[in-house]
Amino acid sequence: MAGASEHEEGGEGGGVAAVSTTSPFWKAMGFWGYLTVFVSVLALFLSSISTPSAHSWFLSLPDDLRSHYSVSKPIKTHLAPHLPPVNVFAADYGPRDSETVLLLHGLASSSFSFRHVIRSLSSRSIRAVAVDLPSAGFSDGLGHRSGGFFDWIRGVYHDIKEKGLFWGFDQMVEKGSNPFEEKPERSSAAVGSEDLGMIIGQVIESMGLAPVHLVLHDSALEAGAIWISRTPGSVRSVTLIDSAAGFPAFPWGLLGVPVLGDMVLRSKTLFAGLLRLCCSRSVERSAAEAHRLLLRKKGGKEGVLELAKGLNESFDVGEWARSEGVRSLPFLVLWSSMWSDRWIDEGRRVAQAIPMAQFSYHSGGRWPQEDAGDEIAGMIAEFVSSLPKSIRQVKEDQDLAVAVDVEVEHAHTQEKFVERSNDDNDHLYGDHQQQPQQHYVNGHMDMYGLGQGWWN
Repeated sequence: MAGASEHEEGGEGGGVAAVSTTSPFWKAMGFWGYLTVFVSVLALFLSSISTPSAHSWFLSLPDDLRSHYSVSKPIKTHLAPHLPPVNVFAADYGPRDSETVLLLHGLASSSFSFRHVIRSLSSRSIRAVAVDLPSAGFSDGLGHRSGGFFDWIRGVYHDIKEKGLFWGFDQMVEKGSNPFEEKPERSSAAVGSEDLGMIIGQVIESMGLAPVHLVLHDSALEAGAIWISRTPGSVRSVTLIDSAAGFPAFPWGLLGVPVLGDMVLRSKTLFAGLLRLCCSRSVERSAAEAHRLLLRKKGGKEGVLELAKGLNESFDVGEWARSEGVRSLPFLVLWSSMWSDRWIDEGRRVAQAIPMAQFSYHSGGRWPQEDAGDEIAGMIAEFVSSLPKSIRQVKEDQDLAVAVDVEVEHAHTQEKFVERSNDDNDHLYGDHQQQPQQHYVNGHMDMYGLGQGWWN
């Protein structure tokens, strides 16, 4: 009777429909239908905020940026044996047998910002090398991932885009697990100045640059300071250009704001306005566009946020400058006389904290290499030429010139700066709104932090 009743129910049209829609086949079809709709909507959303591919991004670069790339070369560096290498790009100008100046850019900038400076130094018979720090310019990122929910969503989208919609289903059949459940691991710590200092040292060693005249701009101060403290014998002099370790000129926090950060990087007008407001008031529109495109590369924005989180606001430039092996180095501090009074006062404090530092104002902004490149290059060249010549022994090794560094005594340099300091100390506190002129600071000052807040 039961079998008969089931047969009778199955004979009715409604009964057949009820049984068929609950079959495994229709369940699977429903799942893939919903998944297709979800992925399509997700693709439409993420395509508007995703970064361009490396090939399309490079083809979109302006001619001056491609020209800068053509004179740069990759240097392979390593943070640890178990990590993949990091290619760091360096633009190299000038005669190889002359004094060598190494320029390191600040946060959200790149070696491209020094294009006028390195050409001007080269014309003055000085070898100038500008490096793209990791994640900046044309250099690789350090491979740290934040591991948040949205990073996982982006990863799923890119996997589907590259490998196809049914790739995940094939992996489930073959391995019995869902490949999309594997979220990226959260890095244990933000990329810090220790990492950058290690890479700076490897670049100098690989290119045979030492001893170098090191130029540190903006947030590059701490990373450069770490390398100098480790190998003071490889440094001939140090130049600080508007350098505050924990307070970069670029307002990096905006890039971390959802929607707004992507909007800034997608808009030429917004980004150019942001640079003029915070970094360089007279930056050329073409230069601003080049910086925007460099930040739009894959990992560019994420690299800025990662490096910014690793900045040390409590770094004490005075304590470092008085440390063993550093206090005998010649220092030049270049500071903007055209920014805010608060920023000008900060420059004075930095110069006073460094024993016998030479101090000069310049007419540019906080990225002076953009709007006062020739002026900056002239000051650096004059400073370098005033020091005793670096001594090197060059030998041929498999047709490659390898520079063998010879330690140079700093006693003569120290004596020279003491004389200049005693002669010109009275001019330090002149009117800073006048044309830039050179000042000298001697004496000591209590250790201090670099303060709080944005210095705009």
